[in-house]
Amino acid sequence: MTFANPSAQQPRGPRPPRPPRGASARRRPSPIAITVAVLAVVVLAVLILAQLWTEVMWFDQLGFSEVLWTQWLTRAALFVAAFLIMGGAVFASLAIGYRSRPVYAPSNQEQASLDAYREAVEPLRRVVLLAGPAVLGLFAGIAASQQWSTVQLWLHSTHVGEVDAQYGIDLSFYMFELPGMRFVVSFLMAVTVLAGIAGVATQYLYGGFRVGGSAGTPRVTKAARVQLSVTGAVLLVLVAANYWLDQYSILTQEGDRFAGASYTDVNAVIPSKQILAVVALLVAVMFVITAIRGTWKIPAIGVGVMVVGAVVIGGIYPAVVQRFQVNPNQQDAESEFIQRNIDATLAAYGLEDVETSPYDANVTAEPGALREYAETTASIRLLDPQEVSNSFRQLEQVRGFYSFPDTLSVDRYEIEGESRDTVIAVRELDLEGLDVQRRNWTNDTTVYTHGFGVVAAYGNTTTSTGAPEFWQGGIPSTGQMGEYEPRIYFGQSSPSYSIVGAPEGQEWELDYPDDESGGAVNTSFPTDEVSAGPAIGSMWNKLLYSIKFGSEQILFSDRVTSESQILYDRDPTDRVQKVAPYLTLDGRVYPAVVDGRVKWIVDGYTTSDQYPYSASQALEEATVDSLTLTSNTIEAQQPATVNYIRNSVKATVDAYDGSVTLYAWDAEDPVLQSWSKVFDTSLEPVSEISADLMSHIRYPEDLFKVQRTLLGTYHVTDPGQFFSGNDAWRTPNDPTAGDANVAQPPYYLTLEMPSQDSASFSLMSSYVPAGGNARDVLTGYLAVDAEAGSTAGEPAEGYGKIRLLELPRDSTVPGPNQMNNNFTSNPEVSNELNILGRGDSEVIRGNLLTLPVGGGLLYVQPVYVQASSGTQFPLLQRVLVAFGDEIGFASTLDEALDQVFGGDDGTAAGDAGNEIEPPDASQGEGDGTEPEPSPSAEPTDGATAPATPGDAATRLSTALDAANQAIQDGQAALADGDFAAYGRAQEALQQALNDAVAADQELNPGS
Repeated sequence: MTFANPSAQQPRGPRPPRPPRGASARRRPSPIAITVAVLAVVVLAVLILAQLWTEVMWFDQLGFSEVLWTQWLTRAALFVAAFLIMGGAVFASLAIGYRSRPVYAPSNQEQASLDAYREAVEPLRRVVLLAGPAVLGLFAGIAASQQWSTVQLWLHSTHVGEVDAQYGIDLSFYMFELPGMRFVVSFLMAVTVLAGIAGVATQYLYGGFRVGGSAGTPRVTKAARVQLSVTGAVLLVLVAANYWLDQYSILTQEGDRFAGASYTDVNAVIPSKQILAVVALLVAVMFVITAIRGTWKIPAIGVGVMVVGAVVIGGIYPAVVQRFQVNPNQQDAESEFIQRNIDATLAAYGLEDVETSPYDANVTAEPGALREYAETTASIRLLDPQEVSNSFRQLEQVRGFYSFPDTLSVDRYEIEGESRDTVIAVRELDLEGLDVQRRNWTNDTTVYTHGFGVVAAYGNTTTSTGAPEFWQGGIPSTGQMGEYEPRIYFGQSSPSYSIVGAPEGQEWELDYPDDESGGAVNTSFPTDEVSAGPAIGSMWNKLLYSIKFGSEQILFSDRVTSESQILYDRDPTDRVQKVAPYLTLDGRVYPAVVDGRVKWIVDGYTTSDQYPYSASQALEEATVDSLTLTSNTIEAQQPATVNYIRNSVKATVDAYDGSVTLYAWDAEDPVLQSWSKVFDTSLEPVSEISADLMSHIRYPEDLFKVQRTLLGTYHVTDPGQFFSGNDAWRTPNDPTAGDANVAQPPYYLTLEMPSQDSASFSLMSSYVPAGGNARDVLTGYLAVDAEAGSTAGEPAEGYGKIRLLELPRDSTVPGPNQMNNNFTSNPEVSNELNILGRGDSEVIRGNLLTLPVGGGLLYVQPVYVQASSGTQFPLLQRVLVAFGDEIGFASTLDEALDQVFGGDDGTAAGDAGNEIEPPDASQGEGDGTEPEPSPSAEPTDGATAPATPGDAATRLSTALDAANQAIQDGQAALADGDFAAYGRAQEALQQALNDAVAADQELNPGS
């Protein structure tokens, strides 16, 4: 076959017959079809608006419209740009390939078969020419729009002021600019490859080049050669750019032993990337020469050289350096780069200023040892916020449609001039607690709209019954909190949506149940004064929201009026995440009464995975512990891994009106500074934080968990010792988690570290040696000052100060699990626990706390008892205490401490004097019953002593039965609110336990 003149016109076939008159008119769509099409478009538009415009209304009501529009416009711009670039490039490649096709007469079998394909494709050519690029452009646009945050950070990069250890470039290049450059290069490479494939396919189909052919016959037309050569040159330029950027990305990669560039990377891999980038550029020039001169030999040789170079220089040479130069002397060779990794990791995770002190813990309990730790001892928390949730429910739930979270919050409040650790919870609305007969749209949406009040109990003591000692609670809310707005319209278990507001004089919402009248007090949200959600009174808004929530009642209900507002997206975490999409949020959200309003406080983190030489950490792995497994606090929005994190934002959500306020807590954070340029009106300065709010801000749990995980390895700052890895630590498993092999959570406590002058509200954790066969002894104790102070606009100077106590390597101080074993194996403790847990009772051992007091480490664990079935709520019955080998076990912490420290620990615990006392005669007055006499071990005057069983075994069995009956009586009395009966049951329980222990000792005198 020979090629004809490519510029010659292609011969035309016979002209098709002209359609008869009226044919075009008959092909016009009918009015019905037009109407259906218009209606379909209108319906589709309304469905889209029901999702989009309602979002606009939601953001506008909160005052964060800028956030939404910035996201949407950035996504739209990226989508359009990517669509045009991808679609345009592929379209151009197809069009050029078709228009530059040669005119020829098939002369061999290959061209004859292609002619058949051309004839099959020709009827669809125009469709493929337009639809193919459009589809590829659509996918490219969607993918590019997902990179809106990467692009915004690139455009608003902030100078960090620190440089990397290899190139001396400011870190902003790695954290903000490099990810954007890599995105652009990768996207353009994809465009070039797809456009090249389209061009090759078109040229081949229409004869621009041939695979086979006789010798001496040209196989590529000039037009095809130019198109393919230019495409190849562009691709190789992009490959060169990719190689060049690789040398910087190496600094952020995770190695086998440490993060960042190693000796081999610096001395072999990085130079190879630079060489390959230059080679790729040279090969690109060869492709340009081919486009001009017409020979493929030069670029073919260049591509071959580049491939061989990639294998030899990029693969074999680094492997040789690693094996023969690094491995024989790896510790010395890698020392400089390990030090880079240590320094960068400590800086990236805020661990540069950790105060590390040796702590040779004393294991001998001496009388008066706690005298200097009076504040710490008095504040030791006895309420486990995970275990006492059921007690809050049974004693303060009031009605079944209220609920408390499974894990309560720990905060501190000033009560009568004294700062007290407090376990606090919000009484939220829970529609699942309503009777089925009362569940309908009207009740669910317009009647049951909000929870009511907070419930707070002292953390360091209980009532004489073992129940939480509440200092705020009830409905209406009473106590020492003072006046505050108790209505909870926004919370963690609020309904998906509620409609509030009513015409003047109408009150549809249930405010709270009224026991005095046997009915309820109703209310109406003051929508004319307070904005808590988008207005829904207009017919248009009703239509949009009825579609959004799939509820026609919104459109037709008479309770949706011109005064109505609709509340949705009510979870504090969801609200903060929507208005601050750049934040990673802490899994723990906690309530506080601030300036007369209930506020949800949310900690927000700015993160990056592009900090040079810093170790990467999977957030989920670091933040999972025994609490998160039961309360599901790991947030889905958390990124997979990070190597830089800052608690840069403190956010609050008002539980009454849902308003969100973001405070720039760490204004020096470069990531936050960059986002502040993107959303320049969304953040408030720290100076706007009130004194009341400041007093409830605390150090966030998830950040502390990440830091403690890193410090388990990076407490070692010597490169040689770090390389050997013989001093690695880990967080101990939680001994109260049963068979679950999961980390012990950190605990909020008021404590005084050895280097502090006074106790402060802190977050603590401990360490044991890492490794499967390692002993369970303490190697370290970590605490951070979690108290932000109480000065408006000014965090306390010591806030966020991390202190690490390092125990000697030959330490024998038991770890939490070893101490748990010591408790369980102690005969006296085991005996009494078995007695408490027999029958229908269940013993629950609460959080095992560790405190650095008395020159050593003190363990404290509350012990609760609850019914094993039916109505269950734990009551504190005993406290376990240990210091060294000494163990105390008593009904109060104060008694248990005295047992451990030779009869006098030197101070008083928070529950000192809290022994159960028999009820006096007045407890029966006024209720129509006579007070029952207190049980006594001796017969009273005029009474006959009860018959005594004939042997110790019988007495033991009788005592255990009596103990079991007393526990059941106590649970029933407390459920009924009869505290007098409960007190009598507790005294009977104590007497039965004493009898059981005496009988058991008589049976087993050697135990």
